[in-house]
Amino acid sequence: MKFTAKHTATLIAAALGLSLAACEGPNENAMEDAGEQNAEAVADKAEAMEDAGQITDAQEDAMVDRAEDKADAMEKQGEAMDNGTATPSAQ
Repeated sequence: MKFTAKHTATLIAAALGLSLAACEGPNENAMEDAGEQNAEAVADKAEAMEDAGQITDAQEDAMVDRAEDKADAMEKQGEAMDNGTATPSAQ
């Protein structure tokens, strides 16, 4: 297989992406994991509630969106903690 400039650029971009992912600190990783677990639990609960007719599809989507937004905020806070620009706060 012949490597073209396009292939080379793709490989470089992938390598850079992996190296940036490795730069995440322990607080960012922990906060991201906790946020993702919480968002998944909320998504499961919201889906069950929608399936049971307790809420509408739009309400389910809103619940999931809020949980994902909170997870993103937790990850950003963890990153700030790792960078020394924030202090831990209760979630």
